[in-house]
Amino acid sequence: MTQKRPLAVDIDGTFLKTDMLFEGFWLAMGKQPLKTIKTVFQNFKDRARLKREITDLADVNVELLPVNPDIQAYIDEAKSEGREVIFASASDASLVQRLADYHGLDGDHIGSDGHVNLKGDAKAAALNARFGEGEYAYAGDQDLDLKVWKSAGEAIIVGRHPKAVRQLKADGIEVVQVKKSWSRRSLAMGLRPHQWVKNALLFLPLIVAHSTDPLALLRVILAIAAFSAAASSIYIVNDLLDLEADRQHPKKRFRPLASGNARIPDAMLMSVALGIFALGVGFIMGWALLGVIALYMVLSLSYSLKLKKMRWVDIATLAGLYTLRVIAGGLAAQVLASGWLVGFIFPTFLALGCVKRLTELTLAKSDGKVPGRGYRKSDREDLVNVAGLGVFFSLLVFLMYTFSDTAEALYQDIWMLRLAIIPLALWQIRMVLLGWQGKQDYDPIVFAMRDKSGIAIIAVTVLILLYAAGEIV
Repeated sequence: MTQKRPLAVDIDGTFLKTDMLFEGFWLAMGKQPLKTIKTVFQNFKDRARLKREITDLADVNVELLPVNPDIQAYIDEAKSEGREVIFASASDASLVQRLADYHGLDGDHIGSDGHVNLKGDAKAAALNARFGEGEYAYAGDQDLDLKVWKSAGEAIIVGRHPKAVRQLKADGIEVVQVKKSWSRRSLAMGLRPHQWVKNALLFLPLIVAHSTDPLALLRVILAIAAFSAAASSIYIVNDLLDLEADRQHPKKRFRPLASGNARIPDAMLMSVALGIFALGVGFIMGWALLGVIALYMVLSLSYSLKLKKMRWVDIATLAGLYTLRVIAGGLAAQVLASGWLVGFIFPTFLALGCVKRLTELTLAKSDGKVPGRGYRKSDREDLVNVAGLGVFFSLLVFLMYTFSDTAEALYQDIWMLRLAIIPLALWQIRMVLLGWQGKQDYDPIVFAMRDKSGIAIIAVTVLILLYAAGEIV
């Protein structure tokens, strides 16, 4: 190998653990969704122009893009040997130059210019004209790079491409293989299966109605599967829209997409498949449930696109999404989700939404707005006040319920039922205080599932309710 041979490095999937076109698309979707969709449809067949338009819309922060450490090490070694190192990418040339400047790579880098999509044959021709055929090394990650590798004197291949490796070695071209920086298994973490526990709320109408119908139970389980798929579909979209914000977050930066451990195209396909599954189950189980699932997905998507950035609206939306779960549980079980239950659930989760934001603000390292949200530390007291109102109204609804005919019909000991308000109040107030002190996880529901003291309080509440219903003596 010629030690002074120039090194040309592809960016998307090679130097970076992500793709700048997809990064730009989702960043632009978060800012101007309608204009972004229009731009994609107008320029879909003209990739060079599409990349230029998306670059102008998105203004990607190249400082946050995750780098493949193995390729970075290879570049550092080449620079130490005095070799010229340039980026040769199909991404828009302006983005390529900004990325090179940030990573301290001097020289004349090449990329798509709005007219020519620098990929495959076009890239090979540009590099041959620049260095001469066989007089440079090229690092890439796609089968489309085969033409470039064949034109280079040395091929650095990211990922498994056995056919390309065999052809290149047969042609006498030196090959260096580098492991890929992503894994489809990592994408499973992006589904956030630990969040599916929230869909246990669909059991509530069945429990509150004291129903033991096995068919109703089966229908609720199917509805939970649909809601879990719908939630994961939107979680993926949310992560795609939050890529830059997540990379500035102390914990969320390790998420599969933010870290680059999962590919954006794979995530997009997974999101679509899960959404289709969720709507399909809803269709099979009935139009009413299908409508609630569709509304949940639309509201969740609206939250991801816009509502999560709006103070107070975001919290009300979260509470509404939890309430929809309860309504869906009633439809699936074919029992009425009473107004009492809905009236209790909404303010409870309004308070927990405030707790979520309180935790984020308490743990924030600066006084500015939390990335991707509309709150700053000065909002903490207002959040506590709104959380307090949520706790008050949820307990008030519960107390009023104990005087209703519905409660009289379902519970043998009404005074014992009223006693349950004490542990309920204790649990909710404790959650608010822990959020204020920053002693929770960033998600209060996930925290509640792991909080031994909180679980003990909930267990006491359940025992009181069972005793009041005459289930235990």
